[in-house]
Amino acid sequence: MNKSINIFLVLFIIPAIAFSIVVGFDISIEFLRTSGKFIPFQKTIFASFAALFFLMGIRRTSKRWSGIRMVNQIAKFQWNEPVDRQRVSQVNLYLIIEAVIHFMVSMVFLILTPKSIWISCVFFALGLDHLIFCIIGNLKKLWRVGITNKAVVVADRDFKVLYFSGLRKVSVHQQSIFFDYIKELQLSFPTQCIKPENRQSFVTKLEEKVDRDKVFFSESFKDYK
Repeated sequence: MNKSINIFLVLFIIPAIAFSIVVGFDISIEFLRTSGKFIPFQKTIFASFAALFFLMGIRRTSKRWSGIRMVNQIAKFQWNEPVDRQRVSQVNLYLIIEAVIHFMVSMVFLILTPKSIWISCVFFALGLDHLIFCIIGNLKKLWRVGITNKAVVVADRDFKVLYFSGLRKVSVHQQSIFFDYIKELQLSFPTQCIKPENRQSFVTKLEEKVDRDKVFFSESFKDYK
């Protein structure tokens, strides 16, 4: 989810910055016989970009916090543990990098033209959201992995639910645990999410919850320690 949101953000940031450059530097547009300063509906275009970025940010934020709320209802899980410190360090790094990038993008829009103020405010808010999520996640140790009767739930920087329905294979490869499903669907999460001392109990509990007649555990997963 987080990766797809970032991709969409980049795809729409490019035209938004291009439009800001045209308006901010009053670049001539010959085929329209006008220049950036006189492009019609500027406020509407900037507001539309801002609204789009805001909606994408809200979607990511709501998914993150709903995942955190879900995985911290520990009584509803058959197995539930905090993520490993190595994964926490990675999450902190990624969140800080994302926050810095969003703050920089916010400044870029503001420097290009004051007319993009709403876009700038949105990206500043997105940067703050990353930092708040990072701080609260660390202070309250909210990032966890859990197993229910129906799925594995992973909630840290990303929120993933890996259901057992349709599952055919579980394996470990290149620091990721892969869940292979029918119709060639494959989901994964980092091996570092689970503390080394909890990995054997994770494998055992997962084995209890899935139908072993239908789900193959690779040797790499069986030896996951």
